Amino acid sequence: MVRAFHDFGRFTLKQLLSEAQVQAGVRRLAAEISAHYDGRPLTIIGVLTGSVVLLADLIRLLDMPLRVGVVQARSYRGAATTPGALTINAESLPEIRDCEVLLIDDIFDTGQTLDELFAQFGRLSPRSLRSVVLLRKLGRSRVGLEPDHVGFEIPDEFVVGYGLDYRDAYRNLPYVAALEAGELVEGAGA
Repeated sequence: MVRAFHDFGRFTLKQLLSEAQVQAGVRRLAAEISAHYDGRPLTIIGVLTGSVVLLADLIRLLDMPLRVGVVQARSYRGAATTPGALTINAESLPEIRDCEVLLIDDIFDTGQTLDELFAQFGRLSPRSLRSVVLLRKLGRSRVGLEPDHVGFEIPDEFVVGYGLDYRDAYRNLPYVAALEAGELVEGAGA
């Protein structure tokens, strides 16, 4: 256990995945993606903001023609630790009609974000639409959709690091850690 400080207080971090484990998982994901697309051009769409670290690390490991875009989709606000209504801002998307599209997200929790993105992107007529997530929380899915590529399955805990945050802190950690549930403040202002 590590005690961590930031502008909003002191938190106990319980490391779930080390930096070495995360990097090995990203390399495995890249190998799976490379094998699936077999050198075909790929349009990768990162779901902001949590996927930026995974997105950056992953695209450097892929040896194929790539286009990269981002979409803003979020269901957590401020200090919330449970998802709310999903909002999507797709203004930064490249054209995806007739393209092989891979959505990259940090975590598959309830699945509602990816489910809604698949519904909206499907209306844009991509040739194919698949997904990759770094983490999938066990026992939380509320949708029939499953990610195509999963880095790690984790317990139902609130996690930070490697792009994931709590109140905009901890994204820069090179590992994944759980915050102690008793220290989380639901609904507190950010």
